[in-house]
Amino acid sequence: MANTSAKKIASQNEAALKNLLYGQILANLVPFLVRLLYRALGRGTSIKIWILSAIATGISQFIYGRLAALGKPRRDANGMVVSAGADLNQPGVTEWMFDVLYISWAAQVGSSIMGEWVWLLYLAIPVFVVYKAWGFIGPLIMPQSRPAEEEVPMEPLSKRQEKLKKRSERGDPRVKMQQRRA
Repeated sequence: MANTSAKKIASQNEAALKNLLYGQILANLVPFLVRLLYRALGRGTSIKIWILSAIATGISQFIYGRLAALGKPRRDANGMVVSAGADLNQPGVTEWMFDVLYISWAAQVGSSIMGEWVWLLYLAIPVFVVYKAWGFIGPLIMPQSRPAEEEVPMEPLSKRQEKLKKRSERGDPRVKMQQRRA
């Protein structure tokens, strides 16, 4: 029997997976129908675009399948939650999978409606990967030089010591510098 937290995660995952399913269907169906409409109107689509669409569909289907496998809760015969599945709201790789899925959907739908230049959205994925990898690899390739050793700040002076220091700097004869014996 699962605790309240597992039940909450299971319900959140089920809602997220339901939304992902609707998004997956729309993101794959809308471009297909729009391109068929273009074809019916005499504005055909090149084979290159159909191949790009098939690749984008494959990528989005693969990621959707992984997210569904990760987040699907398992239930027993009575419908009680046995396992909530992985939390789909967690940061990290799961979050990046959602980002790639959304970029894929945007490229598919956008390219069919706004033009083929929208496929350039896919360039955001490797750029982001390089950005994240540079955080790990950059310091290994180009180690940062250490700054010159700064002077160690001395202990703060009391008000009396500050007064005496100022007097000695002015050359006041009342102040005699005494050497401490170690």
